[in-house]
Order: sequence, then structure tokens, then C-alpha cells
Amino acid sequence: MKELFQFTKVSALILGLAMITTTASASTLEDVKKKGVLSCGVSEGVPGFSNPDSSGKWVGLDVDMCRAVAAAVLGDPTKIKFVPLASKQKIIAVTSGQVDLTSRTTTWTMKRDTKEGADFTAVVYYDGQGFMVRKEDGIKSAKEMSGASVCVTTGTTTELNIADYSRANNLKLEAVVFDGKKEALNAYASGRCDVFTTDTSQLASLRTTLKDPENHIILPEIISKEPLSPLVRHGDNQWKDIITWVIFGLINAEEKGVTAANAAEMKAKSTDPTVQRMLGKTGDLGTFIGLDNDWLLRAITSVGNYGEIYERNLTKTLGLERGVNQLWSKGGILYASPLR
Repeated sequence: MKELFQFTKVSALILGLAMITTTASASTLEDVKKKGVLSCGVSEGVPGFSNPDSSGKWVGLDVDMCRAVAAAVLGDPTKIKFVPLASKQKIIAVTSGQVDLTSRTTTWTMKRDTKEGADFTAVVYYDGQGFMVRKEDGIKSAKEMSGASVCVTTGTTTELNIADYSRANNLKLEAVVFDGKKEALNAYASGRCDVFTTDTSQLASLRTTLKDPENHIILPEIISKEPLSPLVRHGDNQWKDIITWVIFGLINAEEKGVTAANAAEMKAKSTDPTVQRMLGKTGDLGTFIGLDNDWLLRAITSVGNYGEIYERNLTKTLGLERGVNQLWSKGGILYASPLR
């Protein structure tokens, strides 16, 4: 009887481990195809990156990355559900399975990549933290902010960076912490804080939402590196590869001059071997990630190449120049691995 009891316990343990392993190794690709819709976590509203427009349609660079994935995987960029996430929710939402992908101005850090159950894919925007102040205060440099109160969002690299910067420069800044970026911005706008801090791209974005944007200035200092990347659940290598290579594909498309308007024609007429592989005329790149060979053609046709996405969402909307986010061949640091 004792041996039977022990055998039963061991069998239960093995069954339990098998169930955990099965759950952990479940294919996100299969799940998305079964649902027929991609669940994408986005911000609660950052113009240029992810924000509902006047008709309620989600638009922005991060949004377009999700649409490109939906087009590649499901054949339709509209088969997508956008889930607004606060900063403190952006990682747990994807690790818990609430969303299939988080594309939400999230900085790629060592802790997030190794300790929090998430895998980053590819950098879609190279950013850095900055500061916004009221023009009337006469502050010209971040090093003139000693004793100031700073509105900041909890659960972000921004919160940690401001503490480091304050100590390193003996500024004695007072961090006033909020759960969400909107709350932090509203507190700054109402005068509760002297300074508002976040990534410089978001400062430019959120400044446009203030009642009197011309009365607020962004200081010249950039105090951190903030490589922003979509993230997925740790452990599903195929799904990570799909997101990574969709992004790399959009960047490579810009390098080769493949656009939303000419992609189909270039597939038919281009003699460039890279373009032929990219658009599925030759080779079998799609099989490497469990998709057909038109996966990238659909993504490009749906949202355009990286340059088109940037122009539409950041240059025209916010006036943000490419800067370091220009292609490596044009003086920037944007560089995608080769499609071969």
C-alpha cells in the first residue's frame, strides 16, 4: 500500500510537470490563428506611437508594428484587438497571456529581459529621457533644476533614471510619482510639479496635448539610453522570431526602396535577389518562421516600410526628424539583420 501511495504521488508530480511544460510551450502562433485575431497591448494614449484618432481608430508607430504582424500572420491587418495598458501592466499583460504582444514604448533593459518573463524582439525607436519645463520659469538646462519637483510615472525606467541623475548631479530633485503617464502629465499641467520627465519622443508627443504647448519647452539634456522594442512571452521562440523578423523586414524594405505602393510590382519585376527573397518570389524564408512566403509582402503592403511608418506617425504628426533612427546607410543607427 505504501508503494502504491508513493507511486501515485510520483505519477501526480509527473503529470503536473507535464501540464506546466505543455502550457509553457504552447504556440502563440497556433493560438492566434485559432482565435483569428491578434491581441496587442498598446499605451493608454501617446500620440505618434499609439493613440485613438478622432474616429476612435488606433494609430501610431507601435500600432503599425502590430498591424504588420497581423497582416503577416493572419493575412489581414484589421484582425487585431488593441488593449490599452498602463506602464505597470505592460509586461505582466504579455507574460500572463492577456495579450499576444506588447508594442508600447517599452525600454529594453537587462532585468526586464532576464527576470520578468518577457523577451524583447527588435528596437523600433532609439530614444532617451528628457525634461519638460514651463518657459516662464526660465530654466535652460536640467542642471538648473535643483530642488524642483518632478512628475514621473511609476514602474518605468524613467523613475530610476531620475533618481540616478539627481544623485550624480547633486540636484536634490523631488520625484512625485503617479501610476499613469496621463496622471503625471495632468499633475504637471496643473502646477503640482515643476518638471515633467519621460522619453524625449513622448515629451514631444504629450506636449501637443497641453492647453498651451508653446509655453512649455523641452530641455536639451538627454540623460539615458531608451531602446524601445515590442516584447513577447519568454519561451516561445517561434513567436519571438516572427515579431523580430517582421520588424527587420520593414527596415530592410526601406533600405531596398520597397513601399506599400510598389511592393507587388517589385515582386513581379525586380531582379535584386534580396528583394526577390523579401517579397517571396524566390527562396523559402516564410518556412523559417512557420508562415507562407508572402508574409512580408502582406506586412509591407498593409503599413508600408519603416520609413513610411515613421514619416506618417512621427514626422508629420509630431515634427520629429529621424535623427539616430535614420538608416545606418544614411548616418543613423537603424540596422536590420539580413533576410537570407
